[in-house]
Amino acid sequence: MSARPATAGLHLALMATMVVWALNVTAVKWLAGVMDFTLVASLRMVCAVVALALLLFFSHQHFPRWRGRMLLLACTSALLLVYGNQMLFAKAMETTTATNAALILALNPLINGVLEALVFRKPLTGRYVAGALFAVTGVCLVVLNQANAALAGPSFGDLLVLGSMLSFACGVLALQRLSRESNPLAINVFLYAVGALALCVHSVVVIESPLAALQTLGWRDWLVVAFSGVGATAFGALAWARGVAAMGAGRAAIYMAWVPVLGVAFGALLLDEPLSVWHLVGMVLVLLGTVLSALKPARVVPPPAVAECKSA
Repeated sequence: MSARPATAGLHLALMATMVVWALNVTAVKWLAGVMDFTLVASLRMVCAVVALALLLFFSHQHFPRWRGRMLLLACTSALLLVYGNQMLFAKAMETTTATNAALILALNPLINGVLEALVFRKPLTGRYVAGALFAVTGVCLVVLNQANAALAGPSFGDLLVLGSMLSFACGVLALQRLSRESNPLAINVFLYAVGALALCVHSVVVIESPLAALQTLGWRDWLVVAFSGVGATAFGALAWARGVAAMGAGRAAIYMAWVPVLGVAFGALLLDEPLSVWHLVGMVLVLLGTVLSALKPARVVPPPAVAECKSA
């Protein structure tokens, strides 16, 4: 499957996905307050798989028929992108602060770009590096100027956050390779099915009475689960997969810098949390970084003599 060019619609879809993901942070916090985080992740991924499978069925598309190396790559991507990312981050939040975690996750664009350059031998342009640095700086300004910011010293939890981010980034690189062979919908059905299965097995082993925990959920909790699993995870995964296939992991990852920025904005709108001029500066830097990274590199036009030789 050849990479498709990124369109204005795709950029808008990625931006809309970041808005939903920022809201999903609040949704996951809500759910984590009423049940074990492992169970939260399992329910979200099961809902995502059901929604994606229904889309695959009604669109008359086929389930991937990978074998050998491609099947191994797909299973590895699922475990890294879904299971590893969720479990490492959940464990990390037990021993580090939200501020530390947000600052480490702000490095996502740079790490994704470097890994993509190493794996696919794709050169890092000065425009991309500048855009990523602008985005990282903007996120740091926003995170550090929150009223509840609590920056702590280095801890094992910080390493787990970094591990969670690397797990996600490596899974995305595998996703980028898989996108050459299958369509994003079929890929995501497989990845989230494998990831959800691993999370469910983990929940059954770790949680003493998972069914009893589910019975305590009210209708509001199930609505939040549905939003998080279907809206944020399933449809967000489709937009993300299309973005990675068209733009590459590095350029698509720049958009992830918007998640903490939008999270602070929603906090101000919904919870009357205070904003300062530094939040505005940070948002402008993230916007500038996104625009710089989204611009296509200038095409090199061969001299007339070279063009004539080729046409001869």
